[in-house]
Amino acid sequence: MTTAENPMQKIIARCWEDEEFKKRLMADPAKILGAEGVSVPDGVSIRVVEDTDQVRTLIIPLAPSHLDDDQLKGIAGGAINRCKRNANDFCDYWMFK
Repeated sequence: MTTAENPMQKIIARCWEDEEFKKRLMADPAKILGAEGVSVPDGVSIRVVEDTDQVRTLIIPLAPSHLDDDQLKGIAGGAINRCKRNANDFCDYWMFK
């Protein structure tokens, strides 16, 4: 999936380039995500955090209620997306469909 096909990658890249957009996203994530084509189900709260040089964020996804062996293999294979901030700095984040 390319950046053009992935709205979350586009949103992250825009945050790096546009401080005002990032502030709006952090203040009202569901509204901004919706405006960018990412639906947020009713009743779901979104928290946006920003990593710093000294602090990194680890997200532990909600545990599935039950998975068969094939589904577990798919998860174990990973769904990490890698984005490049500059020549020596990468960020990884999980993407869910």
